[in-house]
Amino acid sequence: MAVLCCVLWGSAFPAVKAGYALLHVAKTDTAAQMLFAGWRFLAAGAILLVLAGLTGKSLVPPRDQAPKVVALGIVQTTVQYVFFYIGLAHATGVKSSIMNSTGAFFGVILAHFLYANDRLTPRKALGCLLGFLGVLAVNLGGKGLDFEFTLLGEGFVVIAAFVLAAAGIWGKTISQKMDAMVMTGWQLAIGGAALLGIGFAFGGRLEGFDVRSLALLAYMAGLSAAAFALWSLLLKHNPVGMLAVFNFLIPVFGVLLSALFLHEPVLAWKNAAALALVCGGIWLVTRKGRAAA
Repeated sequence: MAVLCCVLWGSAFPAVKAGYALLHVAKTDTAAQMLFAGWRFLAAGAILLVLAGLTGKSLVPPRDQAPKVVALGIVQTTVQYVFFYIGLAHATGVKSSIMNSTGAFFGVILAHFLYANDRLTPRKALGCLLGFLGVLAVNLGGKGLDFEFTLLGEGFVVIAAFVLAAAGIWGKTISQKMDAMVMTGWQLAIGGAALLGIGFAFGGRLEGFDVRSLALLAYMAGLSAAAFALWSLLLKHNPVGMLAVFNFLIPVFGVLLSALFLHEPVLAWKNAAALALVCGGIWLVTRKGRAAA
């Protein structure tokens, strides 16, 4: 289930880029990008809530958890994907896949301050260093010393990764007191509705709807529903450290699928070096968790 989640999340990078092309969304058209994201996550949340209702689950969150679910939806879906969709519009799918993997390292650093039994060790620190060296490598320019890095592109992807890491830890605590599928359904639907509101408020429009674009949007809604629901369920019943080892697969699948579907240069030396450094860093950080499991 963890590997399946990583495949789905990795496929999101080329899927979003392809969606921009099919729906004629310019990289400077932030309002249209928010509409694209909003329809995706509102549909994903609706899918999960319908499935939860069909399986006999109560769709009403506990009274003391309802405000937290609303806040989680705004943070984990709305805020994260505002940064992610804008960033992906200004960066390649390959680079975004690698930059987004910094979320694993942010999770390690945040856990150091939040959990007494998950402190930052020298091995974890070395793993984080390797990961950030990978981020530096993928942003090296053609001359070797010039950095191809923009705040609206790579910078926003990294910010989105940080938001996801922080919200994931918060969501784990909420899922202990309510059904993970219902929690995920509401947070995706609420976050998606907020994204739609932002898009419409700033005059966003989507054009070019046809069979291909609608099929892509349906796929993206489905992958979000499946991946987030499965991961929330996995987090609820398994240690964070055991699952973290699988995170290195996300940039691997993201890079390979971006190269396959977007014809981006995956074999460029900086991309290969960055991917190796990031994967090596995540392996160092999570090695103890896997052994313990």
